[in-house]
Amino acid sequence: MTTHIPVGDSKEKAETLLRAALSKKAVNPVLIRLAELTTLTDYFLIVSAGSGRQVKAIAEAILEDAKHKGIDRFSVEGVHQGNWALLDYGDVIVHVFQKSVREFYDLEGLWAEAPREKFPDDLTQEIEAAAEPIAEEDEEWPEL
Repeated sequence: MTTHIPVGDSKEKAETLLRAALSKKAVNPVLIRLAELTTLTDYFLIVSAGSGRQVKAIAEAILEDAKHKGIDRFSVEGVHQGNWALLDYGDVIVHVFQKSVREFYDLEGLWAEAPREKFPDDLTQEIEAAAEPIAEEDEEWPEL
């Protein structure tokens, strides 16, 4: 059974997309409300991953879950490169970064004047459960 998110509920959509990201151990989520500052989107959802493989896994989990729930997407960029995946769902744009790439581009600093949204208690518990230290960069696999 497909669950459809009401078109007008951007924050609920962002929380749904975050749950999918957390299923693949995304960390340090931030939800930035941009609706009053730009016509581009209502929210940026930003999460971090410990490696390029994890960026891909998180992005693919979000894409799959959103499709299953009937959430339309507009475009996808960078999933296969594994540094920064951008998933555009219209009123919510998801950024999945490797930690060092997130620090370099500093979207939170760029949009410092935009308010940060709090997550509901049940989602906060999921965030805490997914949290664990992440590596700075991809680890190389040894030659066999």
